[in-house]
Amino acid sequence: MAWLLLALAITAEVLATTALKLSNGFTHLGWTATVALGYITSFTLLAQALKLHLDMGTAYAVWAGAGTAAIALIGAAFMGETLTPLKIGGILLIIGGVIALNLAGTH
Repeated sequence: MAWLLLALAITAEVLATTALKLSNGFTHLGWTATVALGYITSFTLLAQALKLHLDMGTAYAVWAGAGTAAIALIGAAFMGETLTPLKIGGILLIIGGVIALNLAGTH
Protein backbone atom coordinates (compact mmCIF):
# COMPACT_ATOMS: atom_id res chain seq x y z
CA MET A 1 0.00 0.00 0.00
CA ALA A 2 2.89 2.38 0.76
CA TRP A 3 4.29 1.99 -2.76
CA LEU A 4 0.87 2.70 -4.27
CA LEU A 5 0.62 5.90 -2.22
CA LEU A 6 4.11 6.84 -3.35
CA ALA A 7 3.17 6.25 -7.01
CA LEU A 8 0.10 8.45 -6.57
CA ALA A 9 2.25 11.13 -4.90
CA ILE A 10 4.61 11.08 -7.88
CA THR A 11 1.68 11.36 -10.29
CA ALA A 12 0.26 14.34 -8.39
CA GLU A 13 3.67 16.03 -8.31
CA VAL A 14 4.20 15.54 -12.05
CA LEU A 15 0.74 16.94 -12.79
CA ALA A 16 1.41 19.92 -10.53
CA THR A 17 4.77 20.64 -12.13
CA THR A 18 3.28 20.39 -15.62
CA ALA A 19 0.52 22.79 -14.53
CA LEU A 20 3.22 25.11 -13.17
CA LYS A 21 4.60 25.48 -16.68
CA LEU A 22 1.11 25.92 -18.12
CA SER A 23 0.20 28.56 -15.50
CA ASN A 24 2.56 30.99 -17.23
CA GLY A 25 3.95 32.43 -14.02
CA PHE A 26 0.66 32.01 -12.13
CA THR A 27 -1.21 34.22 -14.61
CA HIS A 28 -3.81 31.53 -15.44
CA LEU A 29 -6.06 30.92 -12.44
CA GLY A 30 -7.15 27.39 -13.37
CA TRP A 31 -3.61 26.12 -13.84
CA THR A 32 -2.51 27.95 -10.70
CA ALA A 33 -5.20 26.15 -8.69
CA THR A 34 -4.08 22.86 -10.23
CA VAL A 35 -0.51 23.58 -9.10
CA ALA A 36 -1.58 24.19 -5.50
CA LEU A 37 -3.91 21.20 -5.35
CA GLY A 38 -1.36 18.93 -7.00
CA TYR A 39 1.46 19.78 -4.63
CA ILE A 40 -0.76 19.58 -1.55
CA THR A 41 -1.99 16.18 -2.73
CA SER A 42 1.51 15.00 -3.52
CA PHE A 43 2.96 15.95 -0.13
CA THR A 44 -0.04 14.48 1.68
CA LEU A 45 0.34 11.15 -0.14
CA LEU A 46 4.12 11.17 0.38
CA ALA A 47 3.58 11.74 4.11
CA GLN A 48 1.12 8.84 4.26
CA ALA A 49 3.56 6.57 2.40
CA LEU A 50 6.28 7.45 4.92
CA LYS A 51 3.86 6.77 7.76
CA LEU A 52 3.54 3.22 6.41
CA HIS A 53 7.24 2.68 7.11
CA LEU A 54 8.95 3.33 3.79
CA ASP A 55 12.54 4.41 4.34
CA MET A 56 12.60 8.19 4.11
CA GLY A 57 15.69 8.37 1.89
CA THR A 58 14.43 5.73 -0.51
CA ALA A 59 10.91 7.17 -0.69
CA TYR A 60 12.17 10.69 -1.32
CA ALA A 61 14.69 9.51 -3.92
CA VAL A 62 12.01 7.59 -5.79
CA TRP A 63 9.56 10.52 -5.52
CA ALA A 64 12.04 13.15 -6.65
CA GLY A 65 13.85 11.00 -9.21
CA ALA A 66 10.77 9.59 -10.91
CA GLY A 67 9.19 13.05 -10.95
CA THR A 68 12.30 14.63 -12.45
CA ALA A 69 12.63 11.97 -15.14
CA ALA A 70 8.93 12.16 -15.99
CA ILE A 71 9.00 15.97 -16.25
CA ALA A 72 12.03 15.86 -18.54
CA LEU A 73 10.23 13.41 -20.82
CA ILE A 74 6.96 15.38 -20.73
CA GLY A 75 8.86 18.56 -21.53
CA ALA A 76 10.43 16.92 -24.57
CA ALA A 77 7.26 15.18 -25.75
CA PHE A 78 4.69 17.94 -25.23
CA MET A 79 6.36 21.28 -24.42
CA GLY A 80 8.85 21.55 -27.27
CA GLU A 81 11.88 21.15 -25.01
CA THR A 82 14.96 19.38 -26.28
CA LEU A 83 16.02 15.93 -25.17
CA THR A 84 19.76 15.79 -25.72
CA PRO A 85 22.00 12.76 -25.21
CA LEU A 86 23.26 14.40 -22.02
CA LYS A 87 19.70 14.74 -20.68
CA ILE A 88 18.99 11.12 -21.57
CA GLY A 89 22.17 10.11 -19.73
CA GLY A 90 21.05 12.13 -16.71
CA ILE A 91 17.66 10.40 -16.69
CA LEU A 92 19.37 7.02 -16.87
CA LEU A 93 21.61 8.00 -13.93
CA ILE A 94 18.52 9.01 -11.92
CA ILE A 95 16.92 5.64 -12.65
CA GLY A 96 20.14 3.83 -11.74
CA GLY A 97 20.40 5.77 -8.48
CA VAL A 98 16.84 4.93 -7.49
CA ILE A 99 17.46 1.25 -8.27
CA ALA A 100 20.66 1.31 -6.19
CA LEU A 101 18.87 2.88 -3.23
CA ASN A 102 16.12 0.29 -3.42
CA LEU A 103 18.63 -2.56 -3.56
CA ALA A 104 20.58 -1.08 -0.65
CA GLY A 105 17.40 -0.98 1.42
CA THR A 106 16.65 -4.69 1.01
CA HIS A 107 17.85 -7.23 3.56
